[in-house]
Amino acid sequence: MMRFIADQDVYMMTIKELRKWGHEVITASDLGMKKASDEELLDKARTLSFILLTRDKDFGTLTFLKEKISTGIIFLRCSPTNLDKVHQELRRLLLEHGEEELKGCFSVIEPNRYRMRRLEI
Repeated sequence: MMRFIADQDVYMMTIKELRKWGHEVITASDLGMKKASDEELLDKARTLSFILLTRDKDFGTLTFLKEKISTGIIFLRCSPTNLDKVHQELRRLLLEHGEEELKGCFSVIEPNRYRMRRLEI
């Protein structure tokens, strides 16, 4: 079981799938952070030691250009039309890599593939 904080832009279908697969998912809304800045959400994920799940590409900028420390980010590059394929790749990523490994990476999930980039901690 892995633990995730879902940004407000993550589809509810994705949250339900993760929970169905046995993972713990709390949403930004659950934390009272629906209007929180990206930096605040990233800090909260780090404080709780959860992996951040998002569809917001600005987290890449925060992580790599502004060198903001995180405990792992999974960026979902998806839309309603390709969500099933993105879920298949997300599931494959979670089966092939453990939570500790994912906490050290910025992972990008797309239809039919995923890629991981190691974070400098």
